Amino acid sequence: MNGRPALVAAILLICAAPALAQLEQGAFASCADVPGDAERLACYDKATANRPAAPGDAPLVSPGKVPAESSLLGEAWALDPDSARIDLSLYQPNYLLAVRQTDRVNSAPFAGTAGPVSSGQPIDEIEAKFQVSFKARVASAFDRRLGIWISYTQQSQWQVYNAEASRPFRETNYSPEALVMVDPRTEIFGLRWRLAGVSFTHQSNGRAEPLSRSWNRIIGQFGFERGAFALMLRPWTRIKEDPTKDDNPDITTYLGHGDLTMLYKWHHHSVNLMLRGGKGAIQANWTGPRWLGPLKGYVQVFSGYGESLIDYNWRQTTVGVGVALNDLF
Repeated sequence: MNGRPALVAAILLICAAPALAQLEQGAFASCADVPGDAERLACYDKATANRPAAPGDAPLVSPGKVPAESSLLGEAWALDPDSARIDLSLYQPNYLLAVRQTDRVNSAPFAGTAGPVSSGQPIDEIEAKFQVSFKARVASAFDRRLGIWISYTQQSQWQVYNAEASRPFRETNYSPEALVMVDPRTEIFGLRWRLAGVSFTHQSNGRAEPLSRSWNRIIGQFGFERGAFALMLRPWTRIKEDPTKDDNPDITTYLGHGDLTMLYKWHHHSVNLMLRGGKGAIQANWTGPRWLGPLKGYVQVFSGYGESLIDYNWRQTTVGVGVALNDLF
């Protein structure tokens, strides 16, 4: 969306290039007839200043203004001082895994406040999985170094190939979030520290007992980068609930108190690796170049506990293949 005016301007500039060249030649020719050295030099200076930049020319930079350095986190979180104060953008990866296979089907989820509960339907080991995620900056200050954001992420596991059970959605997780993010703009251990913040995050599956799962967290947000490498560290603490109403009192035993995500980009490819504490989980994503409009090839591999809330205490390894709209950064 933000690139459309620039694209229109580029098209207009290309179309106008012949006319501008003729005007430039005419301006230079007219300067030759100006009497007086000083006046003639001033005419040439004026004509040169108005000349459009030619391919290969160094970019023009206003005195005292340094060109912005490329930044993965800066682009993802609109940290450029010239960015819009109110911003709407993609957040977590938006993807569709057309085929996702698990090595262990969780046909009878175990609830923390009850015994194993059957879903009442046969569960296939192959299903589809997709995620929709976006964020909005609702306020900002200090040249975009401070921002208040809200976000929404929804992840679903869909038994689309399970005709016997009428192709149900096996699990859907809903996660609204409120974040306060600051750009420290400093270096630490050779990395550029671009994000520091805190968020309130709710996550639930919107289901009735005994399959209801939910938790609320306060999450620290710390983002670092160097060139094509970015790192996000997120420690968290769970907000305690009434023990008599807690659907999953042992969730931190399995999902721990934080995660670490690393991303590296190479040409039009990127690799994303997430490590989580507790009883452990690892997720690796590969995102390729665009091959179908804005869509990119996407592969996701997960191993451990908690791929979704209904599976928070279920260990499995899954592999999925599909398409994605965006990377994490």
